Amino acid sequence: MNKVVIELQNIKRNFLVGDETVHALRGVSFTIKEGEFVTIMGTSGSGKSTLLNTLGCLDTPTSGEYFLDGISVRTMSKPQRAILRNRKIGFVFQNYNLLAKTTAVENVELPLMYNSAVSAGERRERAIEALKAVGLGDRLEHKSNQMSGGQMQRVAIARALVNNPAVILADEATGNLDTRTSFEILVLFQKLHAEGRTIIFVTHNPEIAQYSSRNIVLRDGQVKDDSINPHILDAADALAALPKQEED
Repeated sequence: MNKVVIELQNIKRNFLVGDETVHALRGVSFTIKEGEFVTIMGTSGSGKSTLLNTLGCLDTPTSGEYFLDGISVRTMSKPQRAILRNRKIGFVFQNYNLLAKTTAVENVELPLMYNSAVSAGERRERAIEALKAVGLGDRLEHKSNQMSGGQMQRVAIARALVNNPAVILADEATGNLDTRTSFEILVLFQKLHAEGRTIIFVTHNPEIAQYSSRNIVLRDGQVKDDSINPHILDAADALAALPKQEED
């Protein structure tokens, strides 16, 4: 039986805006087990960004309990959350968030630099392995300005993998990519899922949900739907069906 990696119990998050209290999350509860590929969907104002920040240990709920890989997050101090975030979560951002004048290997090494138990040699070795895993073994020394959007997102995914996190948290990871490159990245996420990785993919694009194993829909700060996908589409088939790109 797969263990529970994420557990939210009646999570509420309120913000004070002027004299008004905004209820961003209104009692969100769900669990995610190891090896699931879950999309979290919602339009602007649904509470999706607040939930993402909560899951990523970037923000703490007003009330409720959050357990990440069995560890209670809500009462942690900011430094404690930073350590937990570094060890347990691999982030993939829409805008890649790579250091501009830094090589692919150096970008991927970054999360390991906060772990004194990992030597410089091991750090580089693990970064190279992560880049090979996303198909960039031949781009190790390339800098961000020498790579396409799809390649930069692969570097970002390698960086998310390098710490062997409990969960990969992707925020609109295909949002800045063209259709073909988006499917190439989805193929990679499905490959990682097949290898047993736990993936949470936050998106506003309903098409993405067809390629995940489960979909959670947020509306007005509440879970409106939480359903298993009985017919998961194959991103590799969708990629193969796209019109061939014309040669320049």
